[in-house]
Amino acid sequence: MTSVQQSGGDFVDQVRREWVALFPDTDTSPIEVLARIGRIAAQANHLLDSTLAPSGVSRAEFDVLSALRRARRPLRASEVTSVTMLSGASTTKISERLVREGLVERLGLDRDARVVLLQLTAAGIELVDTVFPLRLARDRELLDGLNREETETLAHLLRKVALNVE
Repeated sequence: MTSVQQSGGDFVDQVRREWVALFPDTDTSPIEVLARIGRIAAQANHLLDSTLAPSGVSRAEFDVLSALRRARRPLRASEVTSVTMLSGASTTKISERLVREGLVERLGLDRDARVVLLQLTAAGIELVDTVFPLRLARDRELLDGLNREETETLAHLLRKVALNVE
């Protein structure tokens, strides 16, 4: 057990106490939520990185592969960009690498030669279908200790926060 846990809280509790000591008249309550979201996201990303490591695919590349898998149809690069929140340049660079790796293929659009569609290859589908269940298992570990109702409540509350951002 860490000294923070022994003091009756987590890392964020310690950070908030430190800010309150510096700014006693300032409401630091948003730290309770947003700092925890940030730390949880960092941990979830670290776990995903370690899950992806054997495949040789980065998290951003897996996001592109996942977007294509969920769509179940070829997507324009701009569509991939919109659902992954990557920049257009990043989508292009990542898709080029995934094409070289044989995980994605480019398709031309018959009615407009300027449009290029991205589609998973059989190897890309296999990679996503193999890694996605592993990712879900790791995500479930992060939610360990919450029952179904608590998980649904947390998801509902986080959705409300996310709508403020989107």
